[in-house]
Amino acid sequence: MQQKTKLFLQVLKYSIPQLGKCMQKQPLNHCNFADHYYNRIKLKKYHLTKYLQNKPKISELARNIPSRSFSCKDLQPVKQENEKPLPENMDAFEKVRTRLETQPQEEYEIINVEVKHGGFVYYQEGCCLVRSKDEEADNDNYEVLFNLEELKLDQPFIDCIRVAPDEKYVAAKIRTEDSEASTCVVIKLSDQPVMEASFPNVSSFEWVKDEEDEDVLFYTFQRNLRCNDVYRATFGDNKRNERFYTEKDPSYFVFLYLTKDSRFLTMNIMNKMTSEVWLIDGLSPWDPPVLIQKRIYGVLYYVEHRDDELYILTNVGEPTEFKLMRTAADTPAIMNWDLFFTMKRNTKVIDLDMFKDHCVLFLKHSNLLYVNVIGLADDSVRSLKDGKLVPMTIFHKTDSEDLQKKPLLVHVYGAYGMDLKMNFRPERRVLVDDGWILAYCHVRGGGELGLQWHADGRLTKKLNGLADLEACIKTLHGQGFSQPSLTTLTAFSAGGVLAGALCNSNPELLRAVTLEAPFLDVLNTMMDTTLPLTLEELEEWGNPSSDEKYKNYIKRYCPYQNIKPQHYPSIHITAYENDERVPLKGIVSYTEKLKEAIMEHTKNTGEGYQAPNIILDIQPGGNHVIEDSHKKITAQIKFLYEELGLDSTSVFEDLKKYLKF
Repeated sequence: MQQKTKLFLQVLKYSIPQLGKCMQKQPLNHCNFADHYYNRIKLKKYHLTKYLQNKPKISELARNIPSRSFSCKDLQPVKQENEKPLPENMDAFEKVRTRLETQPQEEYEIINVEVKHGGFVYYQEGCCLVRSKDEEADNDNYEVLFNLEELKLDQPFIDCIRVAPDEKYVAAKIRTEDSEASTCVVIKLSDQPVMEASFPNVSSFEWVKDEEDEDVLFYTFQRNLRCNDVYRATFGDNKRNERFYTEKDPSYFVFLYLTKDSRFLTMNIMNKMTSEVWLIDGLSPWDPPVLIQKRIYGVLYYVEHRDDELYILTNVGEPTEFKLMRTAADTPAIMNWDLFFTMKRNTKVIDLDMFKDHCVLFLKHSNLLYVNVIGLADDSVRSLKDGKLVPMTIFHKTDSEDLQKKPLLVHVYGAYGMDLKMNFRPERRVLVDDGWILAYCHVRGGGELGLQWHADGRLTKKLNGLADLEACIKTLHGQGFSQPSLTTLTAFSAGGVLAGALCNSNPELLRAVTLEAPFLDVLNTMMDTTLPLTLEELEEWGNPSSDEKYKNYIKRYCPYQNIKPQHYPSIHITAYENDERVPLKGIVSYTEKLKEAIMEHTKNTGEGYQAPNIILDIQPGGNHVIEDSHKKITAQIKFLYEELGLDSTSVFEDLKKYLKF
């Protein structure tokens, strides 16, 4: 190991600042690290917009771009025909629109990873892992490295590829649509590539090279949705596979991240509120890892590296926003924090930087949709509960007239500090083309407005998200977007909490609801510590088993706990038979209790009452959400159209353009 690097690691080991404790009042040893060793380190605000303007080109990083259409029974690629080059002087947005509209419609459904390493591009072609020379990547001139059918899985696909530093090996993570379990295969690259090893239940994995030029694969093992174990393996003549680390706290999970310069492997141990990072030397991976900062409750941080300097993104000091602790280097080497609005269509991916500007510009320019971003100016939705401004995004056709008579589909999530997904999906495009209004409500509990936005919608503030959702829908109606009899709501997973709660508290706002793998029985689930995610998610929902305060608060909003005899909107629920994240038992219990309440209300209402339809569609498989299931998509759209009394003939004809039936 180089002397400079060894000295650098020694400095880290003995003198890294204790970020969280340094912010407390009491003095602590080593808090003068910044002044003593790197007096150039400063704490300054990091503006995402500035970074996005200077983000690396996609070719400089591992690229997420589409593969070609395939069938596992036919390994030959389907060639694109009649493709014409676009004029060089065409406006950038016009090029995007033209490509979207001219791509073969039936190719939407497959999007796979593609990684550039050295002079090759690695990707999936048919049911094979292949590589081709970079300049020949689009010419169907490739080398087959591994046939996925050897794993005897049902329609397998690759969702992650990592290439060893000198390209002696390539590792690929393979899974199926109906399961979250992944298998990692290691292929030895030679004149006749062969599978060197196969590891089940792998989550994250990265390559490094040791002092003897030997490739070492670090990977995390996932058991019951938990990633607590880290392994390292070597291949060839010196083959071995050993456990490197085990996290004993069940509320934490581990994932691996290789710094952008490939100099260090970071082992990130974290839960929803706290993180701890260990640094593994990429040149000496057999040495003990170095702790950057011991875990302190409420302190989140992430580490990057460049030129023997660490870049640390942390929430220390102000819980409402991340700050960047870095050296005096002008350009921050920090990863993208998911501020891209990504549209997907016909296997093409377009990253629209500058959310509030480019997104509006693109959609207006394409003349396909109109987006009205509320919440970035003074006309934000004001929450009924406390006057908080709530962002909301609305899509509809530019030529729509009399919007009050148009059907409305509202999307909500509001949990875990995650942004509400607004990625393009064919069924959403079809709905807008058919005159629907799509509204995305970025309620508290999500991550759209920073860490404080999440904090204001979790634990004993979860009802804020419900108040925000109610305010958004009422504001939509008040501003002339649709009406209650034409309003529908959709949510998946944890978004089902707010959707189900609204059905209990204000059912008159809605006509129909579609839920996918919804979390509906919060109280009983969080009291069952034998479930895989209960301990990890105590930070989001609270611990009702040990704290009566949380138990009583959860009872106030839990969809299952608040079902009562009243008029409900019609509800279509899609659940998955072996879903480990949202137990089927809770969904079935919710459905049965809801039907009983509706029956009681129907008896007390008298003749002529139109009872709502409650449909539980249980799909096979163990995946949490199967996005591309045609059966699911068509069932949900059919349900919405029937409940609103709309003619669905044209919408299904249009949908056939995008999906293979």
